[in-house]
Amino acid sequence: MNVVEIIRKKRDQESNSPQEIRHMVQGAVEGEIPEYQVSAWLMAVYLNGLEAEETRSLTQALIDSGRTVDLSHIPGLKVDKHSTGGVGDKTSPIIAPIVAAAGGRVPMVSGRGLGHTGGTLDKLESIPGFRVDLSLQRFTQLVEECGFALIGQTDEFNPGDRILYALRDVTSTVESIPLIVSSIISKKVAEGIDALVLDVKTGGGAFMKTPQRSRELARALIEAGTGLGKRVVALISDMSQPLGRAVGNALEIRECIEVLRGEGPDDLRQLCLELAGYMLLLSELAPDIASARDLAREQISSGRALRALGALIEKQHGDPRVVDDLSLLPGPRSEFEYTGPQSGVLHEVRALSIGRAAMLLGAGRRTVDSRINPAVGIEVLKKVGDHVEEGQSLARLHYDDESTLQQALEEMESAFFISQEAVEAPPLIHDVLE
Repeated sequence: MNVVEIIRKKRDQESNSPQEIRHMVQGAVEGEIPEYQVSAWLMAVYLNGLEAEETRSLTQALIDSGRTVDLSHIPGLKVDKHSTGGVGDKTSPIIAPIVAAAGGRVPMVSGRGLGHTGGTLDKLESIPGFRVDLSLQRFTQLVEECGFALIGQTDEFNPGDRILYALRDVTSTVESIPLIVSSIISKKVAEGIDALVLDVKTGGGAFMKTPQRSRELARALIEAGTGLGKRVVALISDMSQPLGRAVGNALEIRECIEVLRGEGPDDLRQLCLELAGYMLLLSELAPDIASARDLAREQISSGRALRALGALIEKQHGDPRVVDDLSLLPGPRSEFEYTGPQSGVLHEVRALSIGRAAMLLGAGRRTVDSRINPAVGIEVLKKVGDHVEEGQSLARLHYDDESTLQQALEEMESAFFISQEAVEAPPLIHDVLE
């Protein structure tokens, strides 16, 4: 098959056939098509897009590029959640044990953080001993035994996406909606799921900055998922300010455990109940969303969800005592209170600035090779709409190094905007698309 002709067709806004798309993916995985030609095709896709059928073909080609997980021998519908990422976005370690405790099956293959967005794997690895580098065989066993598992992508799992994503990252083609859709849906379908709940973030700390753009992505994800026979629901949730209070790996795990204890910040708890509710609904464990939310709340109030998390931590080689003793999580050398310069009403808590400041402290990666410090991060003590007094703490920075603290403080100067006018907090959930 002529690779130059495949590139030309997409360059000239023509459609690629399923066979041509499969050839491009297989050639990239096997090293038969050089990176410069794959990159040229990706740029043509970025500029001219893909039709719905092309997106489905690319998604299927990525799924078929490696091994897939077969969970058909496990009773019940398998359901996962995917978030498009943000600041303080820590829902997975909360909702997975909730759904599993209620009888659901949740196979989760998660990712790492880059830039201002945090990664589920980095958060989990702040639990002493916790391992995410499990084989697909062990992953399947844990889903059967515990009802859920949280691991990272293995070398044998969807290599086509791994190769294409690396090229997208260095060719400035990451933002293409068809490429985003095929990447997300291929990974999730390869997990062996029957249904998927999407948490599509919108706002300054999100990948998609406006609700309109977020809905466009959500609709494309739903179309691709349902085209492959999966049940899909998408929530458009707010990321103009950080979710919850904690931003940073051990801090976020602490907050996850607090929510599973029936405590924690209201916004995080509310979003988790909504996401878990839709997962239970798609799993056919509840007749409607109101009943599903009640079922999710029951797993928290009864303690079953917290016990489920502790059991999985032990199975994945971590210290299960952390669910009872939060002091076992890594802690910083020092803390710094970031105070407000004036009295008034908090109009903005800019998620992007908070995320960047946490990254500068060492909680995130500037590059894929950067090392994470699990102990550092930021606690956001005030939310949009709160009244604040001059000199009152707006945030608490957890740090190990004075030089990183100074860098983070410079970024924090743009994090909060105080005015004398009253303002309403943004809605937590902007829309639900089914």
